[in-house]
Amino acid sequence: MPGYKLDFTDAKVRDCFVTMYGSDEAELMAQKARYEKLADWHAELFGERGDGFFVSAPGRTELAGNHTDHNNGLVLAASVNMDTVAYVTPNDKNVVTVYSEGWPTPFVIDLGDLEPHADERETTSALIRGVAARMSELGYRVGGFDAAVTSTVFRGSGLSSSAALEVMICGVFDGIYNGFAIDPVERAKISQYAENVFFGKPCGLLDQTACSVGGLVTIDFGHGADVSAMRFDFDAAGYVPVVVSAGGEHGNLTGEYAAIPAEMKSVAQALGGRVLRDIDPEDMYDRIPELKGKVTDRAILRALHFYDENTRVTQAVEALRNDSVKGFLDALVASGESSWKLLQNLYVAGSANEEMPLALEMSRRMLEGRGAWRIHGGGFAGTILAFVPKDLFVDYKRRMDAVFGEGAVTQLRIRPVGCVMLRP
Repeated sequence: MPGYKLDFTDAKVRDCFVTMYGSDEAELMAQKARYEKLADWHAELFGERGDGFFVSAPGRTELAGNHTDHNNGLVLAASVNMDTVAYVTPNDKNVVTVYSEGWPTPFVIDLGDLEPHADERETTSALIRGVAARMSELGYRVGGFDAAVTSTVFRGSGLSSSAALEVMICGVFDGIYNGFAIDPVERAKISQYAENVFFGKPCGLLDQTACSVGGLVTIDFGHGADVSAMRFDFDAAGYVPVVVSAGGEHGNLTGEYAAIPAEMKSVAQALGGRVLRDIDPEDMYDRIPELKGKVTDRAILRALHFYDENTRVTQAVEALRNDSVKGFLDALVASGESSWKLLQNLYVAGSANEEMPLALEMSRRMLEGRGAWRIHGGGFAGTILAFVPKDLFVDYKRRMDAVFGEGAVTQLRIRPVGCVMLRP
């Protein structure tokens, strides 16, 4: 059986790949081979079909605004060159079948049943069913499809593998049944609903918005996820953004994540609001004596982090718009310090495993005065983010890999587009 071939002489196809993965020829050829292998796998699973297409959704990196989205705060985020890709064909069975690389059995969802399943919580099946349910509730069409999926957004990377998957699944339903016409922010909200209601994780909207919209974006969640796109060339400025996989496992930390928005909201509610954005920061600070004993001390500290972090996002955005790399890096370092001291999401209380603090302290000693370092994403386990000057990158990678394992350091590139449908 002849293998699937992408035609890179087709300007549309090549230009799409350059936009997603950059212009390096070796990287483009590697991605081309990856897509072709995925289509061949789909043919092995489902038979040769002539109506297939690809959908790619990127992972995301959070630059500033750590744990602010769920209280209607501000964030600065970006989609990255790691992504989740599906090769898809429609079917007329009203059933979704998804084979995911690395999983021995497929995820099979009957679209005649779009209620949450308790036994599916925290599984891929819950995300697929949840996306379909929310799209149907909102009046969008859904239907059956067969998909083979591969991903470079590895679990526990802090690059949001679940959001990339949700956005990709939404993009597949959209591409087959709705003309790929759903607004990216709406697609993000559908994905968040799936994660909140079906998967059982009370996440905010940051991850899904960054994955769906793409590029370097600032998001104001106090105004219905008001998204502003911006551009900055970190490579030209002499910096390599990286994530360092320091270890730990996210899978058993749902309670730790859930406590952050819950505690922040407990402060807001004690002061007469619903979320912290409803409360003026000076009012909250002046009323700490009233809060003491009514909410936990940690909740107060986390609320202070929220307000300070909103200010830092504004400072970081302004620095980039003024081409002030130093101002941007300073804001990131301050954001990381606040996450460590006030938000307290570097490690689980009482645990002797403190991989995140170790990775951050090593980074500080190598990068202080020249780069930036901070916890990445939800925290407690997974990765840190660093901006490393190009001339320090080799030494930084060597030192970090020596402690956290070969390949712990992954270089990132900001991807200028979010969810993409490619029908060669």
